Amino acid sequence: MNKESILQHVEKIVQNNSERDEKLKAICELLDQEIDLFDWTGFYLASEEEERMLVLGPYVGEETDHTKIPYGRGICGQAAETLDTFVVQDVNQADNYLACSIHVQSEIVVPIMKGDKFVGELDIDSHTKDAITPELRELCEGICKKISVIF
Repeated sequence: MNKESILQHVEKIVQNNSERDEKLKAICELLDQEIDLFDWTGFYLASEEEERMLVLGPYVGEETDHTKIPYGRGICGQAAETLDTFVVQDVNQADNYLACSIHVQSEIVVPIMKGDKFVGELDIDSHTKDAITPELRELCEGICKKISVIF
């Protein structure tokens, strides 16, 4: 499946009648199946109970101990704080990286915005160094724009 096909599939998922978390899980499963370089795909959501805290949402991949991440901590926390996409091509070179697995080599984190409000982020880990191509970054950012309506 190419980028456009994946984005069209995401659009169908967004428009179906299931609950938000079921839609997010379906998107994780789609990316896991279609992008060989993606080894852990998930969402961290802005906590409704704790200010400036991310909580682990739906994901596909190895279990993680990082079920809560404060804004500013790790790549996910940095993305939440700055509202910027973060691409780390070699996590061993990142001094703010929170290790989820010894196998992870690269990571992308894309904030999800509903208007001006940060609502969550897409977090993807790869066991391959330099895995996040400009096209994959565009794809992830496009997905985050499409899914903002379900928050």
